[in-house]
Amino acid sequence: MNTILNFFKNFLVLEDLPPKLAEKSKRDPIKSNEIINKIPEGATIISRPDHCVSRKQVSDHALKVLYRLRKEGFDAYLVGGCVRDLLLGREPKDFDVVTNAEPDEIADIFSNCRLIGKRFRLAHVFYGREFVEVATFRKAISDDKKEVPRLTKEGRILHDNIYGSIEEDVWRRDFTINALYYNITDFSIVDFVGGMADHQAGLIRLIGDSNERFREDPVRMLRAIRFAVKLAFKLHHDCEQAIPLNAHLLASIPAARLHDEVTKLFLSGYGVQTFEMLRQYGLFGVLFPVVEKSLSHEASHFPKMMVINALKNSDLRIAEGKPVTSYFLFAVLLWEPMQLRAKEKITKGTLESTAYYEAASEVLTQQIRRVSLPRHLALEIREVWNLQPKFDVRAGMKPHRLMSHPRFRAAYDFLLLRAQTGSASLEVAEWWTAYQVANEADQRKMTQPKQQPKSDKPKKKRIYRKKKVPAPSSSEF
Repeated sequence: MNTILNFFKNFLVLEDLPPKLAEKSKRDPIKSNEIINKIPEGATIISRPDHCVSRKQVSDHALKVLYRLRKEGFDAYLVGGCVRDLLLGREPKDFDVVTNAEPDEIADIFSNCRLIGKRFRLAHVFYGREFVEVATFRKAISDDKKEVPRLTKEGRILHDNIYGSIEEDVWRRDFTINALYYNITDFSIVDFVGGMADHQAGLIRLIGDSNERFREDPVRMLRAIRFAVKLAFKLHHDCEQAIPLNAHLLASIPAARLHDEVTKLFLSGYGVQTFEMLRQYGLFGVLFPVVEKSLSHEASHFPKMMVINALKNSDLRIAEGKPVTSYFLFAVLLWEPMQLRAKEKITKGTLESTAYYEAASEVLTQQIRRVSLPRHLALEIREVWNLQPKFDVRAGMKPHRLMSHPRFRAAYDFLLLRAQTGSASLEVAEWWTAYQVANEADQRKMTQPKQQPKSDKPKKKRIYRKKKVPAPSSSEF
């Protein structure tokens, strides 16, 4: 009787599955208690009483994805930054799921799924505007040429849709602290590479050979700096030594991808420390070559102090929950290179207005080759720069018109930064600070043209002489 009931139970379950999954289940049936009791080979299991991660801290959407995948007979774990942040008592920005289901199988399970990515296929399971990213276990690089990911001459991975098991997937991850898997079946953490020990020691360590891993993906050097600053961790000495040797490889990364990474680096609330570490390990000069050149010729700590002050202000605004803009940061970084280029042109005889316009175009074009700037950002940077000379005009209606400009606030903040470092008049900055808070009557007084001082000497009377009428010529008679 039990055999008959089990047959009908399995039959009904298969009927509910999509065709591909039903066929897979017939070929490779999996028992539920085998899934729960399966322990990955070579892993250390940290049971629930020995760690602080709770299922209650995981988003409902991520839990739905995890349980649905397990229900359909697949392995499913939380992995990466979400597990790391939960162990630190922080709220993760997102929750990433990893599974042995391939992208097409994930799409069959979830009707609200969208497959993305060329370098590595990913599945996004949408719940309204939010989504849970689901990746398939990747396979370790093997000696078989058919299974080796497509690489560049430097060793950077271009195409990597080779799937494997969790035991292989762990070796494809970057840092040990990001290679911890949270098992939803027993609420344990699966650790293959000593990630828990490095987490407790506050250490950023690469999995495998540091030089090789950086060649596979040079952006990992930026991620190492970002994690070290954000988490207040130290770089492992192997990682620390490998970064300067491989910093030049960042030049081969697409400029659009570097824009996203640079934004994360400087607009995450730790801009000053990030700036110092990037310069220390030779990465800043690869990302911003024209800026690094200008910093090497600084006088009285300018323009370095202007950059640091801007980053301090951004960090403070982020800590207070206020918005920050990336174009303002780029405007500060590229200001001094643009000024130097314009002065060179002026000394060669170029008109001042033309020199500044051409210098801005050249500096922005040169920077876009390394770190891309969308067109709207480049226009906003130009607007902030172009408004700076207009702050010197403080008479008539021009100050009132300037205040109505959409970029006035950003340009005014830029003026204050320049005044703090001595590259703009402090008196002009103070005047504009007072002008903004003054009432309408006081603003009119402040913008009155200055009258010339009266002289004690009496004014000379102007003598108007009559024009002589020329005598008529003989031809008129």
